[in-house]
Amino acid sequence: MLFTRILKLCPPIADKGAVSTLAHPTMTPARSADGAVSGSADLDRYSYADRPVPPAPRWEGAESDLGRVGRKTTSSRGRGLHGQLVQQLGQMIVSGDLGADRPLVPEEIGQRFEVSRTVVRESLRVLEAKGLVSARPNVGTRVRPVSDWNLLDPDIIEWRAFGPQRDEQRRELFELRWTIEPMASRLASGHGREDIQQRLAELIEIMGHACAQADLATYSRADAELHVLILQLAGNRMLEHLSGIVACALQVSGGPATVCERPSESSVGLHARLVEALGSGDGSAAENTMRALLTVHAEIEPSVPAPREH
Repeated sequence: MLFTRILKLCPPIADKGAVSTLAHPTMTPARSADGAVSGSADLDRYSYADRPVPPAPRWEGAESDLGRVGRKTTSSRGRGLHGQLVQQLGQMIVSGDLGADRPLVPEEIGQRFEVSRTVVRESLRVLEAKGLVSARPNVGTRVRPVSDWNLLDPDIIEWRAFGPQRDEQRRELFELRWTIEPMASRLASGHGREDIQQRLAELIEIMGHACAQADLATYSRADAELHVLILQLAGNRMLEHLSGIVACALQVSGGPATVCERPSESSVGLHARLVEALGSGDGSAAENTMRALLTVHAEIEPSVPAPREH
C-alpha cells in the first residue's frame, strides 16, 4: 500500500510552531519625522523606501498543468514598487491603521512612500478593485467597510491572517475548507487521469521525504498543490475557482485551524490514503479521509464547525 510505504519515510518530528511559507513584508518604523506631511500621522508611522523586500518562496517540485498553485489569483506580489505599495497600504487598511475617518490623499502617500503619482494611482486602483477603497468626486478616496471587501482575494486573506483579525480569518478559512474539500474529494474520485494520479503519488513521496527532513516549506508547497489538484479534478468550475483560496489558506494559516501544512506521520499517511481512494474511485472513502485529514491533530477537534449564536 502507498501509505504504508510513505509512513516509513516520516519519523515523528517535534512541532516547530506556527509556519507560513508566504513571505510577509514587515512594517518598520519611519526613518524620521523630517519632511513629514501635515495631517499624515498614520502614514508617518511606516517607512516604504527602506523596507526590506523578502525573497519569494521557492518550490523545487515539478508542476503539473493543473497544479500551478495560486496562478489564478489577483495577487499583486512581486510587481515592483506598485506591488509593494499595494501590499503596504493593504496591510494598513486591513489592520485598521488607515480608516474611513480621513481620506487617502495621493499626494501625501506619494511623498511619504517616495513614489510617483502614477504608482500611487495604480496602487489605489488595485485596492479599489479589491473592494478596500472607493474614489468619488468631491469625496476623495476613502476606506470602504469590511462588508465591501473581497474577502476571497488572496492578498486580503494574507493581510487578515497576519493582522488583528488573524484568529477570525483562520477560523473562516477552516470552515470554508471543511465545507468544500470533502465533497470535492468525493467528486474527484475515479477521475481516470493516470498522469494526475501519478503526480498525486509523487506529491505524497515529496511530502514524506520533506517530513523526514523537517523541511516545512517543501512539505507545505507539495501539500498545497495536492489539495489544489483535488479541487480542480472535481469537475466543478466553481470549486476549481476556489482552488487558489485553499492554496492560500494552507500557505498563510500558521496555526491549528488548518493543519495540513504541519508534517506528521498521521498527516502524511492520511494524504496517501486519500490519493489511493481517489485512484480507486471510492468516493465515500475519499470524502471521509479528507474529513479525517482536516482534524488530524487532536488540538483542533473543537474547531470542527458547529452552529453558532448570532
